[in-house]
Amino acid sequence: MLHELGDKLKELLELENEPVAIKWSLKEPTDIEKESEKSRFCQKLEKAMHGEVFYATADEEECMGGARHSGLKDKCEFPPKNRCNSFLVNFGLYKNIPAVQRSMKINVNIEPNIFQAVIFAPLIKAGFDPDVIFIVCKSNQAMEILHANAYNSGTHGLGADSAPICSSMAAIPYLTGKVTYGFADVGSRNFMNIKPEEVMVSIPASELERIVSNLEEMRSKPMFLKN
Repeated sequence: MLHELGDKLKELLELENEPVAIKWSLKEPTDIEKESEKSRFCQKLEKAMHGEVFYATADEEECMGGARHSGLKDKCEFPPKNRCNSFLVNFGLYKNIPAVQRSMKINVNIEPNIFQAVIFAPLIKAGFDPDVIFIVCKSNQAMEILHANAYNSGTHGLGADSAPICSSMAAIPYLTGKVTYGFADVGSRNFMNIKPEEVMVSIPASELERIVSNLEEMRSKPMFLKN
């Protein structure tokens, strides 16, 4: 069923990139390979977009934000000089530390010390029940997902701004159960080689079947007819 939904989603939206299935796991899985090297959370998403199936623990997370926002590490495990995120000022992302801390206060984290691993796979290859489906797509494709979300519910997705995608595109849809969309952050766009015209949408897995069904039905409606 899950693989069929993945195929149908790609077909209906004419997606170029593979949707990615993400799952938080209480234990390290025994039937999936562990990531062979450290990488950033956003790079893990790109690996899965390109066909890889794997899981990662805190030991395989290269980015402090990825470890923190995914819940694999408690922020208290990092030294104070890292927790203040002064490096973001040095990188030119913020003017000063107060601005950084105000921004960090709004970012959402999975509660730490619950999950041991995060599993990543292309949706069409996922052999597990995912929590979140992550999609990199063009703006018109994202628009159709948002219309499909509202089609039979009247509900609206959550818009993300400059927050790191480990928070905005993973933790937020996981914790809120709502479709989330955004432009990504400058770090993830650089590390993932995202095209200028591409945006991101994350769908809570519990909403996937409904949204795909709505997309299919919408194809017969005047505003969504394909030439």
